[in-house]
Amino acid sequence: MRAAVLAGLVAVLAGLGGCGLNVTSADLFLLTRTGQAGRLTLLANDGGTMRCNGAKAKALPDPLLIRARALASDLDKDAKASLHIRPPANSVAVYTIKLQNGTISFPDTAAATHPELAEAEQFAVQAAQQVCGVAG
Repeated sequence: MRAAVLAGLVAVLAGLGGCGLNVTSADLFLLTRTGQAGRLTLLANDGGTMRCNGAKAKALPDPLLIRARALASDLDKDAKASLHIRPPANSVAVYTIKLQNGTISFPDTAAATHPELAEAEQFAVQAAQQVCGVAG
């Protein structure tokens, strides 16, 4: 009897495996940078992919995926508070990051007083170079 139940369970699971269930991972964030260097968009997905400037998704190396997950967590409080820092005259780039719990916007100069924003800037540079193949 146990063998029949086990065989039935295996058959059900095998059938589900072939059902074509398209389970997609959630997006971690959409980072947009505008300014003197031009526009850059990075859509980081929890499944380990990134879309650069709207192009086809590319694999996100594990170290960058871990950093993207940590960054999404670190920025959650700012997102819930809808952090918006106006750019001063000396800024050269403005970042907007859309997360599950809100959107934040800040100039490159804000990184001096907000470590999590400095991490976002650094992530953008490294992901642009390593994943997108564009200058950071």
